[in-house]
Amino acid sequence: MTFDWPTVLPLLFMAVMGLSLLAYVVLDGYDLGVGILLPFATDDQKDIMVSSIGPFWDANETWLVLGIGVLLVAFPKAHSLVLTNLYLPVAVMLVGLILRGVSFDFRVKARAARKGMWNALFAAGSLMAAMAQGWMLGSYLTGFDHGPWSLAFAAGIALTLPTAYAMLGAGWLIMKTWDELQLRAVDWARKVLWPMGLALVGISLATPLVSHTVFSKWFSMPELIGLLPIPVACAAAFFAAWQVTARPRIVAAGYGWVLFASTVLIFVMAFLGLAYSLYPYIVIDRLTVWQAASAHESLVVIFIGVAITLPAIIVYTVFMYRVFWGRATTLSYAAHTPH
Repeated sequence: MTFDWPTVLPLLFMAVMGLSLLAYVVLDGYDLGVGILLPFATDDQKDIMVSSIGPFWDANETWLVLGIGVLLVAFPKAHSLVLTNLYLPVAVMLVGLILRGVSFDFRVKARAARKGMWNALFAAGSLMAAMAQGWMLGSYLTGFDHGPWSLAFAAGIALTLPTAYAMLGAGWLIMKTWDELQLRAVDWARKVLWPMGLALVGISLATPLVSHTVFSKWFSMPELIGLLPIPVACAAAFFAAWQVTARPRIVAAGYGWVLFASTVLIFVMAFLGLAYSLYPYIVIDRLTVWQAASAHESLVVIFIGVAITLPAIIVYTVFMYRVFWGRATTLSYAAHTPH
């Protein structure tokens, strides 16, 4: 491979798209997880849970817009192929995200009799979005094959991805809440930890079986030895998360953030493994990065736009988290009746 601009630019856009989607999965993943956990809390705790993600949830979705936008303008052939095959789950995800947005606003303005309905819709929208994303990932990994094993694989990820998001959500609540709700978040994390772990192991074992390309890249020497740090890091992160959930005194000592950080590390390692499995394809066994890319002249113009947009989003995200970091507070932005 020669390192000239027509060769390198598509790889840069692939990296930007991948990192954007990773940022979305981690950042929006925890607030989707909070939504999934919402039905298991008391009414007062639900207010605090929603408050903990209030300043962040809509901004987190900016990363999804950036990732899909890069796919559209930099890889139009792949965009057409991906959305043609994922039209229905994408529609389900969008409906779920719309339900979340509408419910988030209406639940704080609704009468007490309707608040429960908006809470339920917020949780339902979170679960819909998480399951749709799981189905999309499973379909993508199988190259959009419609055989029974491929469909079962996609369904398996659709059913198990919400446990990973719930784990992220529980870790977020441990960092952002206190007392009874914090202890309840530890209990939620304990309950979803092993289902998440078993699901990740199952997906890791099944992926090479449904894709010969992935199998050949992982189970050959010396690549197998070089890739060992990925599962080892995941195992270490899982052990750290288990320690936090098994010993609540670790949370009481102020180290509850370890649970969230460990879950994020598992997501990052899974992303690195996925990136290695896919390269050089953008749609596995169908389109390479260079086959799917726009014309070089177009990529140059797009690169200028991304070079401006990406740093702006990063700065905005860092600034927002810095301003609103700290423990969540009870909801206080509803209108008050003057005395």
